[in-house]
Amino acid sequence: MQKKLLLIFSLLIGILCSGIATTSLAEDTSAAKVQKLIEAADAARKQAASVGGEWRDTGKMIKKAKTLMKKGDLVKAAKLANKAAKQGHLGYEQAMSQATLKMPSYLHYE
Repeated sequence: MQKKLLLIFSLLIGILCSGIATTSLAEDTSAAKVQKLIEAADAARKQAASVGGEWRDTGKMIKKAKTLMKKGDLVKAAKLANKAAKQGHLGYEQAMSQATLKMPSYLHYE
C-alpha cells in the first residue's frame, strides 16, 4: 500500500514540476537552461532504461530537442525536452509498478 502511495505521489510531483517548467519556458529560455532540461530528460530516460521501462520515442525526442537547440529554436527544444523527461519518469514508474505483476496462468506460454 505504501509503495502505491509513493508511486502516485512521485507521479503527481513529476507532472506538476514538468507543467511548471513548461509555463516558465516561454518567458525565460536560454541555451544553458535548455541544455539542463535535455540533460535531465536523458537522465530520466536512462533511469527508465535501467529497469526496462524506456518508452519507444523518448530517445528520439531528446535527439530532436538537441537538434532544435542547435538551430536556435529554444522554446520548442525546451518543450520537447520536458515531454521526453515526463516520458522517462512515467516509463520508470510503469516498470516499477509492474515489476510484481502476477499474470494469470492462461497467459503463460510453455
